[in-house]
Amino acid sequence: MTHDNALNTPRSTLVVTAHAGDFVWRAGGAIALAASRGEKVTIACLTYGERGESAKAWREGKPLEEIKGMRRGEAEAAAAALGADVVFFDAGDYPLTVTPELTDRLVGVYREAQPDVVLTHPLDDPYNGDHPAAARMALDARVLAQAVGYPAEGEIIGAPPVFFFEPHQPEMCGFKPQVLLDISEVWETKRKAMECLAAQQHLWDYYTDLAVRRGVQLKRNAGPNLGLAHKTMAEAYMRPYPQVTGELA
Repeated sequence: MTHDNALNTPRSTLVVTAHAGDFVWRAGGAIALAASRGEKVTIACLTYGERGESAKAWREGKPLEEIKGMRRGEAEAAAAALGADVVFFDAGDYPLTVTPELTDRLVGVYREAQPDVVLTHPLDDPYNGDHPAAARMALDARVLAQAVGYPAEGEIIGAPPVFFFEPHQPEMCGFKPQVLLDISEVWETKRKAMECLAAQQHLWDYYTDLAVRRGVQLKRNAGPNLGLAHKTMAEAYMRPYPQVTGELA
């Protein structure tokens, strides 16, 4: 966000996600927290996850366009529950292919959203190539959106910090939980958004259990509370760029 606009504009978060469900499982708490503070959250959803993440619908014999419509509806409902806006690219999944055209469209979203924070996938995922593809375009578009000479509409952006949200198989993706975000106050909102994703109901309990485990880790790193009962829910993030600060905290 430019300095001139910073004093008059609410903070802005941009989430770049490969599939319709990714932003809910991995960053729903961060999205809900930002929205609860009156911040603007924009989700750039590159695909509906129609081919690779809709197995139940395929087994039921549904055609492609019906599946895409179903997944879009689920994502719209989940985004609304979290308090975010969602922009669909319909770029096609399995595979999601990195292209200059898609990256250029993302530049436009960056300049429109003027994000203070960017959330996206890690750059490594041996189980799902769509996730690194989305991350690569998210990072490339972030740099291009800063360039005065890049031919895209809108004001250039600053250098918003990027947070990689936790992948499904963190140990295999080189993911380290460098940032633990307390989402306890918005957990029920995230759970409600998760339950909008009927096509992936098998993941509801998995990501609930993950939030509990990350909550335990958060409390373990938050002060003298060993042995005290608590119910903390959390999400984990990793930073690809250095933190810039005037004070160590």
